[in-house]
Amino acid sequence: MMKMAVRLALSVLALIALPALAQRVSPASWTLVPSVSHVAPGGVFTAELRLKLTEPWHMYSLTTPKPGPTGGPTTTTIGLAENAAIAKWTLYYPAPARKFDPNFNIDTETYDGEQVFRLRIELAKDAKVGPLELTANTRYQLCTEKECLPPKKVAASATLNVTEGAPAGDVSIPAGWTALESAKPAAPAAPAAAQPAAPKQDLASFLLVAFGFGLAAIFTPCVFPMIPITMSFFLNQGSGGSRAQALTQALVFCLGIIVLFTGIGFGLSAALGPFAVVQLGSNPWVNGLICVVFFVFGLSLLGAFEITLPTGLLTKLNMASNRGGYAGTLIMGLTFCLASFACVGPFMGTLLAASVGGDKLQPVLGMLAFSSALASPFFLLALFPSFLQRLPRSGGWMSRVKVVLGFLIFAALLKYLSNIDQVLQLGWLTRERFLALWIVLFAMPGLYLLGFLPMEGIRREDEVKPGRLLMGILLLGFSISLLPGMFGSRLGELEAYIPAPAEGATSMGGAAASSSAKWMKNDFDGAIAKAKAENKKVLVAFTGYACTNCHWMKANMFPRPEVAEVMGEFVLVELYTDGTDAASEQNQKRQETLFQTVAIPYYAIFDADGKVSGSLAGLTKDPQEFLRFLKGA
Repeated sequence: MMKMAVRLALSVLALIALPALAQRVSPASWTLVPSVSHVAPGGVFTAELRLKLTEPWHMYSLTTPKPGPTGGPTTTTIGLAENAAIAKWTLYYPAPARKFDPNFNIDTETYDGEQVFRLRIELAKDAKVGPLELTANTRYQLCTEKECLPPKKVAASATLNVTEGAPAGDVSIPAGWTALESAKPAAPAAPAAAQPAAPKQDLASFLLVAFGFGLAAIFTPCVFPMIPITMSFFLNQGSGGSRAQALTQALVFCLGIIVLFTGIGFGLSAALGPFAVVQLGSNPWVNGLICVVFFVFGLSLLGAFEITLPTGLLTKLNMASNRGGYAGTLIMGLTFCLASFACVGPFMGTLLAASVGGDKLQPVLGMLAFSSALASPFFLLALFPSFLQRLPRSGGWMSRVKVVLGFLIFAALLKYLSNIDQVLQLGWLTRERFLALWIVLFAMPGLYLLGFLPMEGIRREDEVKPGRLLMGILLLGFSISLLPGMFGSRLGELEAYIPAPAEGATSMGGAAASSSAKWMKNDFDGAIAKAKAENKKVLVAFTGYACTNCHWMKANMFPRPEVAEVMGEFVLVELYTDGTDAASEQNQKRQETLFQTVAIPYYAIFDADGKVSGSLAGLTKDPQEFLRFLKGA
């Protein structure tokens, strides 16, 4: 049993650490080296901005033509950050190499290997004596002959001293270098097309779900029985067990819970690179690992075996917490988290997996909301200890929660299994099979709660009380409501989480289940050619096989009559960016090159010459916003 627990813990840690393995190490390093260590007010000196590039990467020059609507490399920009002590600066740079670039099919100017750019800096006559920090801001793009990285902004800094009477420094400039003069210091360059922030309502909804998950986790068999035990410890410890002391100890205990779970979210956030989100969320190995973890959790909750952490670890943590004081209480909070992991883990796994499709801080915020809700009863009961006596006693209802949660974990497992099937284009877990399994998995806990399925926690002779009755009816009702979806009918918001109907499938009313038959797939050049022939524009949807928001847009936004009418004026093409084939890699590269993002969904309109007329990032549930985007182009 202990070995199984260790393997499970390692699996979960691997899930959290896996994004770090996908990160690229930057092939470029920048350093700023002044020619002098001391300079007088009003003095002139130079500073070398040194670039070291790893083979086979190259950087585009400051004079490479800026990317147009049809794409092109990002021109390098270099400037000195604003500083009141600097009156003027001039950048000198060596001649770049000019050659044909296969990435963009044009001639470009590039640098590779080790390069030096020189800044001639003139201080203001009233510059204050003391340390002076110089910061050179650069924005550049790196490519090889086969691939390109998104544009990146980097700052290199150095410090020297402003000293009265300091000797003049070397201000010589190599012959043949070009000057780029700036009368005023340059502010940091802004990205040409920064990745749009996620809609506020989406983040708010995610945090609300995370908080709800935390509240739900309280009523699991691993957490709820610990509440009265822990609160009794707070109320009875110390001299006299004062309420103020119990309140402080409960606050520290809650802090331990929040620190651990938020730390997990922070670790995931730090490991996620800004362009690794799509690959992580749709990676078959990541989704496979989630399936394995959920399968183990589900079996455990249904009573196949018990997941426990190594007793030696828990014993050591308990001994540390028994030393008393705030440190002991904090450690007791961490021990509580580890001891409750068997029940809390499924909620955590679902939240962390869902958060990788949003902003890179979403894992931190999600875990903060989740842990705050999970810790809330301890703090509230410390404020109002009289409510401790009114808490329901642990008993058979805890076993029932455990069994129902086990079935729901298996239902969640199917979502990640579906991601694997769609990304690999296997076609095994079709919409009909997925919904058939969901119908069974939601009907089983309903039948169990009503006493028709004999399992732990319920005996046939037990009275069905109103709470059990209502929950059983809700689960059975939800299960039955999925039946029309097996015959092609749309299921509203649920469409984001289930496989789309096969092309050409019809609903029970005979109408097309979706507009998928109108879309070309992974054929941008073919769409442009068709647009020329039909004198139309092209609506491109950068989408994904495992993209929840993409599925929602296709099922709930595109079929709306007012939207479908306007979309009929375009040539429609879907470019999938999360598959394992060459087409997905090419589509992702196209999106990165044109829009400096790989976030999906992403919609763009092109004219018949391939020039961008407009773009819209992310999910929108406002039909008027999507119509304004379509009509504006």
